[in-house]
Amino acid sequence: MTDQPLYAPIPLQWVGPLRFSGNVIDGEEVSVPLATYESPLWPSVKRGAKVSAFVDGGIRATLVDERMSRSVYFRAEHAGAALAAAEDLRTRREQMQEVVSGASRFARLVDLHVQHAGNLLFVRFEFTTGDASGHNMVTLAADHLMPWILQLHPELEYGSISGNFCSDKKATAVNGILGRGKNVVTELTIPRRIVQRLLKSTPEAIARLNTEKNLIGTTLAGGLRSANAHYANMLLAFYLATGQDAANIVEGSQGITQAEVRDGDLYFACNLPSLIVGSVGNGKGAGLETVEENLRRLGCREEREPGANARRLAVLCAGAVLCGELSLLAAQTNPGELMAAHVKIERNAR
Repeated sequence: MTDQPLYAPIPLQWVGPLRFSGNVIDGEEVSVPLATYESPLWPSVKRGAKVSAFVDGGIRATLVDERMSRSVYFRAEHAGAALAAAEDLRTRREQMQEVVSGASRFARLVDLHVQHAGNLLFVRFEFTTGDASGHNMVTLAADHLMPWILQLHPELEYGSISGNFCSDKKATAVNGILGRGKNVVTELTIPRRIVQRLLKSTPEAIARLNTEKNLIGTTLAGGLRSANAHYANMLLAFYLATGQDAANIVEGSQGITQAEVRDGDLYFACNLPSLIVGSVGNGKGAGLETVEENLRRLGCREEREPGANARRLAVLCAGAVLCGELSLLAAQTNPGELMAAHVKIERNAR
């Protein structure tokens, strides 16, 4: 037995380039690394990337918001005491930021939300975290805030540093509503001739499949803030290649795909409100040279203002998700295409 880590080899390919425009990346073509045992994912994402090259502006990627959350909870004698404490906390944002600044140079408190359950008070703190994904940063900030709050409100008792209202690595509605990590929307308007030539489908067929499969099918399955074909595949492959916490694909894959026919062309969009990625922090550094090289090639190791590299990383990840989602839906409009591709690629690889 040894305490030294061992490394599991995961096949990795660079796929692309993906063409981008938007408020984070504008006018660039960038390839992305995907680490996966599911080898058909590479040509599938590549096909979506090829489509982006034939679309005016490529993938329009809009970073809507960013915030990382940690929820704590306290016990009060009764709900009235919990409510009074919560109302007081809402007036003390500047003081709480002073406490947070003692824990981190980069954490900035941007909001807080509360929930009540009997005598329990749940407080969800939301922070920006610079270029880190922020798991440890927000927990450390909360760890500083809790004793400060307990000193201010001795009528409260410590519950836990994590109250599951965060909500970390769980399928919940709150992350889709409030966001956790980077909230990115990616869009394409694909000319009909490109849909037919590259995707071997039609705008009508893809839009109909999206409604019937992703929206209706997911509703029948009891899906939670989720209406997509396979966001998790691209997220996991991108997260492993860039040193992210892979378990965060749980909330990351809760997103909604849109597809509609516009003047005969296909409008296609992916909504990802909980992309938890960072260009620094755990999962990078010494011993992880492949991750470091991947981040460098992606342009996420540049000298920029704090947070800019992580925002770039999130947009690149969201672009890969769109490419894979588009390609799979197109394949599923044609009987037999999906399975034929898997059989051909995976058996030939043996």
